[in-house]
Amino acid sequence: MKLNLKRKITEGAIEAMLLLAALFSIFVTIGIVVILVSESLGFFREVSIIEFLTGTRWTPLFYPPSFGILPLITGTLLITTIASIIALPLGLLVAIYLSEYASYKFKETVKPILELMESIPGVALGYFALLLVTPILQKIIPGLPMFNALSAGLVVGIMIIPYISSISEDAMKAVPMQIREGSYAMGATRFQTAYKVIIPAAYSGIAASFVVAISRAIGETMVVTIAAGMMPNLTFNPTESVQTITAYIVQVSIGDVAHGTIEYKSIFAAGIALFVMTLIFNLIGFWLRKRIREAY
Repeated sequence: MKLNLKRKITEGAIEAMLLLAALFSIFVTIGIVVILVSESLGFFREVSIIEFLTGTRWTPLFYPPSFGILPLITGTLLITTIASIIALPLGLLVAIYLSEYASYKFKETVKPILELMESIPGVALGYFALLLVTPILQKIIPGLPMFNALSAGLVVGIMIIPYISSISEDAMKAVPMQIREGSYAMGATRFQTAYKVIIPAAYSGIAASFVVAISRAIGETMVVTIAAGMMPNLTFNPTESVQTITAYIVQVSIGDVAHGTIEYKSIFAAGIALFVMTLIFNLIGFWLRKRIREAY
């Protein structure tokens, strides 16, 4: 009797702790949204939301100020697109190799190294892009400026490869061995099994890795601040200098702008735009996972 009571108390305490952890994460998310919205209200009292969303010039720190967010959005999307083109296929190929081809010893050596790459500071990667990648690209592309979206996007792509490869490899490893053996028994090769059987079976985890990686690329700060420049250009040309939303927030947060001014409030409006972009990518990822599950 006492043993059962003790077990119930222990299980109840564990359940309460797990509930508190879940509620805490929800509370933090709600708190972020509340802060962004409340601080942005003062900005949108002075700046039309139509001008904010459709304006093509972003110069809050100059006179006369302009508050069109489109140059920052295009800069963010340009960096994210370049990074995704590099990281998504390479990360998936690395995951396929580790899951289906690599020996146990090789996998146990390489995977910790990949996961360690996730902890490399963005500042170090930013100077890597500026001092190594950009000079190499300047030899390939004459006239390439020192600060450009291409080198920043390439390094951000390299940075997010471990997120894709690690999460995707875990998802593929979770596919039951019987499914692989059934595919081999039907005469399929390793590549055919990986491409036509394992990837569809692990698609939910693979899609989650893509969403995490893209969200990480959207929110990257120091690499784009150092390597991409601080020019809010409305362009999709990767050889030009651009400014992302996060880079602008860093620029204002340095401390040269007075608290409570319209320039200061603009970082919260930019933060809302960044939050909405990330939310949209996550919703798209959720929708894709749902559609693939229904298809299979």
